Amino acid sequence: MNPIAKRTIVALSVAALVVAGLVYAPLCAVKPVVIALIILAQLELLQIVSRKYPAMVVPGVLAGAAYLVSRFYFPSSAISLIIFALAAFAAFRVKERPVAALATTVFSLVYLPVMLGAIIDIARLQSATGTLYLLYTIAIVKISDMGGFAFGLAFGKHKMCPAISPNKSWEGLAGSVFASCVISCSLMALTGFGWGKSLALGVVAALVGTAGDLVESRIKRECEVKDSATFMPAGMGGFLDMLDSLVFAPALLYPLLTA
Repeated sequence: MNPIAKRTIVALSVAALVVAGLVYAPLCAVKPVVIALIILAQLELLQIVSRKYPAMVVPGVLAGAAYLVSRFYFPSSAISLIIFALAAFAAFRVKERPVAALATTVFSLVYLPVMLGAIIDIARLQSATGTLYLLYTIAIVKISDMGGFAFGLAFGKHKMCPAISPNKSWEGLAGSVFASCVISCSLMALTGFGWGKSLALGVVAALVGTAGDLVESRIKRECEVKDSATFMPAGMGGFLDMLDSLVFAPALLYPLLTA
């Protein structure tokens, strides 16, 4: 089986599980699963970063879990208190390079739990609308991902950022935008968005998703790691690799979805 078909089948299978979970499971059941996925991705990130820089892995993961629980289950998050606790831990318990350890740990907190925590903002919209918009956000970003991979593999000749991600090409970006816009416009009957808004969301989703891929690639290249983990089939890596294109999407698409 060729790489495009294999990766497409795996991606669609994962997407089907996500869709089924969001459609049929109540929000109270979805929340702990989302928290677990984000925390596992943060754990992978901290393990990657700790290969080259000091990082507080266990405190970082606990901080991420505490932040997500506070954001998902309470009116306001406890981000200030959590960062204070991390700073105190670094100051009094980390003996070597505490400032660097604090910086990498806070970065992991902001990069994953804080950014992906915006998923709950979308889900908290009116029950049916929230679920629909959340599915829509995941769909346009991940289909964009697949379009970029397929176009890049088939037509990619002009490299976008070879120093960061050798496989990224401008042709792949065009495929990402095309795929995202197609799926966005095909869902107009469900979302109620017009052509202009659907196309705008498609373009933004493709650009934001590509940025998420590139940021993760830059982190892994800096730390000399190929994949965040290897348990996913078809070379899709781990939880961090699975979520990379979605990292910035919920926070940046939320204002456009509700405009």
